[in-house]
Amino acid sequence: MAKHIAVLVRDRQGEALRMSIGITVMDDIIDVFILDKKVVENEENSMNLEMIKDMGMNLCTNVENYDDIPYASTEEIAKKLLEYDNILAY
Repeated sequence: MAKHIAVLVRDRQGEALRMSIGITVMDDIIDVFILDKKVVENEENSMNLEMIKDMGMNLCTNVENYDDIPYASTEEIAKKLLEYDNILAY
């Protein structure tokens, strides 16, 4: 049975995005939450964000006015996290 896993992206952004993609090999449901600041723009992060979107993984942020990533307030994200089997914070 697939687990529902949340990945919280904060400080180690590159590692968090790369790991989010990597753990999909277990056929679990992975949702990615970008918290408090935009992801640093570089080739690796751009490629990983694009792959997350292409794979149909859920992606949202509490950063307002973020291009192409749906917004959810910190409170909304906190309530949603109660639904997950595992939460991985980076």
